[in-house]
Amino acid sequence: MCGIVGYIGHKQAGPILLDGLSKLEYRGYDSAGLAIRDGSEDTVMVKSVGKLVNLSNMTNNGKAIAGSCGIGHTRWATHGAPTVINAHPHVSGSYDTGHGKVDSEVVGVHNGIIENFQEMKAKLIRKGYSFYSDTDTEVLIKLVDYYYNKYKMGPIDAIAKTLVRVRGSFALEVMFKDHPDEIYVARKDSPMIIGVSDEDSYIASDVPAILKYTRDVYYIDNMEMAKITAGNVTFYNLDGDEIQKELTTVTFSAEAAEKGGFEHFMMKEIHEQPKVVSDTINKYIKDNKIDLSEVGISDEDIKNFSQIYIVACGSAWHVGMETQYVIEELTDVNVRCELASEFRYRKMNLDPKALVIIISQSGETADSLAALRMAKEEGIKTMAIVNVVGSSIAREADYVMYTLAGPEISVATTKAYSCQLICGYLLALKLAQVRETLEDQGKIEYYLNEIKSIPDKISRILEEKERIQWFSAKYSNAQDIFFIGRGIDYAISLEGSLKMKEISYIHSEAYAAGELKHGTISLIEQGTLVIGVLTQSDLYEKTISNMVECKSRGAYLMGLTTYGRYNVEDQCDFTVYVPKVDEHFVGSLAIIPLQLLGYYTSVAKGLDVDKPRNLAKSVTVE
Repeated sequence: MCGIVGYIGHKQAGPILLDGLSKLEYRGYDSAGLAIRDGSEDTVMVKSVGKLVNLSNMTNNGKAIAGSCGIGHTRWATHGAPTVINAHPHVSGSYDTGHGKVDSEVVGVHNGIIENFQEMKAKLIRKGYSFYSDTDTEVLIKLVDYYYNKYKMGPIDAIAKTLVRVRGSFALEVMFKDHPDEIYVARKDSPMIIGVSDEDSYIASDVPAILKYTRDVYYIDNMEMAKITAGNVTFYNLDGDEIQKELTTVTFSAEAAEKGGFEHFMMKEIHEQPKVVSDTINKYIKDNKIDLSEVGISDEDIKNFSQIYIVACGSAWHVGMETQYVIEELTDVNVRCELASEFRYRKMNLDPKALVIIISQSGETADSLAALRMAKEEGIKTMAIVNVVGSSIAREADYVMYTLAGPEISVATTKAYSCQLICGYLLALKLAQVRETLEDQGKIEYYLNEIKSIPDKISRILEEKERIQWFSAKYSNAQDIFFIGRGIDYAISLEGSLKMKEISYIHSEAYAAGELKHGTISLIEQGTLVIGVLTQSDLYEKTISNMVECKSRGAYLMGLTTYGRYNVEDQCDFTVYVPKVDEHFVGSLAIIPLQLLGYYTSVAKGLDVDKPRNLAKSVTVE
């Protein structure tokens, strides 16, 4: 949520900052602002509500503000409504709704939430400070100013004193009037990267914002600070001591974060799935054997686990649900799939010999990160399945299994989800192989060949997407949609329903098919769309029976199944087929038509597919 950018160097900052913010729009926002200085003490600030184009128009795409040092922000409203006065940046002095020069010692932006801001605000009011906004960020900036002026200390010491007195999460970026050629940053839990080139430095919440300018980045860790000048970065710990950081080169290109001729990022990312799924498969299958050496987990570790907890949020939780079914069918390990926001607060006795698997695209999801830390405090081994190298979850987990999805810009995940599924499948097979739970260990080769067939089969589904487009247009005015299935089909239904509701704004729900008659069927009326996922041989007839019950009450039925089950057409009004694959892994194929269904429904309704209302790509606050 929210986006931070910063630049200091020898170019005009305005256009660079706006370009960076545009690359972070997928994170979700409702207002935006810039603060730029021209090498003197003067800082010019401009803020707006609504889309980033409003800020761009006010500043002639940033060219109207002179200066080669600046910070920018897109705000997701938490404390205070989305107004100009609440938009970032914030200042340590007074401020009205106008724009122009600001005369303040400290100017800054912040991602995250300061939990004790009311306490800090009351303290500052007693010290003579007044407040113009409803935000916790203004409190944070004025607290920095307070310590800077009270103790006559340097910026690093002032920021350090601030950090130890606030609770919550933050990625903080500030400029000081007395230090016109420097930007200072600090971090706790909220993501931040710093990029450098020969004479320029860049700051951002995420890599896509700066890929156009550099691929050499530093990852700043929790409770660390940095002083940034043109082309140089100096890092400090909380004691103010200088520390060394390793420069990392980002491997994917700037072009990977562009639309590449597609109308929306989501459609581009749907079509990238054959390649990124293949890349992820090839990373962990070598010489037709599962190789998890890069993950850092040994066969001895795998043998010793007595329980697995899979912890995630949103689509990643749906990956966990499907992985749970696969692991329990192939191995002797009990698996619990938990929502991170619930797991971290559960008063449960955790098995000390368990493995906690955290799944997250960004590697910064607040609840998932908190769950990981809770598990580590209990002395339990943790594994991360993440897409972003160097992310907080990746750095803190005991084992890391990276997906090779590349940058995913659309808020609704597609390719990262598919790569996470592959990791779940391969982990299940590795567990089965090492623990010798398959009656025929030679079947591992069969399973691997089935997994390796998935990319080509996804491509075949995408070649027939026009049928889905036609059907989506027909049902784009639906009020309610129900997705049903059993077992793995239920897990697929959960993700299909989420894809529909988050980008089309149609109310949709997923149910285990057997639960329909326990209340939900009362919602079925004439014309209600019911989508049944029917890929599991031992369960699909039972699900069809549940669908027929709905049809008798006026529902319109769509069936999603594999080629060969043509009797499904006898019961359903519209049927979609996917190629056959071993049923443990069919979720990788069955989800593709449901991704397309959500996409085309959103397009038919004229909605913003990539940036749905009220949602953010990376949920970095609780």
